[in-house]
Amino acid sequence: MTDCLDRALILATQGGLPLVPQPYHALGEQLGLPAEEVMRRLQGMLASGVIRRIGAVPNHYAIGWTANGMTVWDVADEVVDELGARVGALPFVTHCYRRPRALPAWPYNLFAMVHGSSRDECAAKAADIRALLGESCRGSDILYSTKILKKTGLRIGV
Repeated sequence: MTDCLDRALILATQGGLPLVPQPYHALGEQLGLPAEEVMRRLQGMLASGVIRRIGAVPNHYAIGWTANGMTVWDVADEVVDELGARVGALPFVTHCYRRPRALPAWPYNLFAMVHGSSRDECAAKAADIRALLGESCRGSDILYSTKILKKTGLRIGV
């Protein structure tokens, strides 16, 4: 359960931590809290699942990953959750989702984002996913990014 201070902390950090040598101290000053309280509250929200992680988010284009492919898979419904969890655990998969099909035009129900320095590298990663899915996979495709339209995470309002 979060309170108004937790919400204020979420609002203060949703765009990222302050880029200063002591970010928790800066947040504490902004919110009128000691740095130790900021850290305790963030740790509590992590432990309860209110926030999923605190970490650096690299610009994948800047580090050379210029090919970005959303792999889409038609996986048997009775095993999609189990296999989706295994796909999501692969070290090269950055996002993994189960989504409803839109038949007949869209048979895919499992989505997994991969990045690479080339489309060939993304295709090789997709081949690894296909091997993991085995006979439960009935079809697939890779949708490559062509332009960045938005680059932010979830934002909550005031």
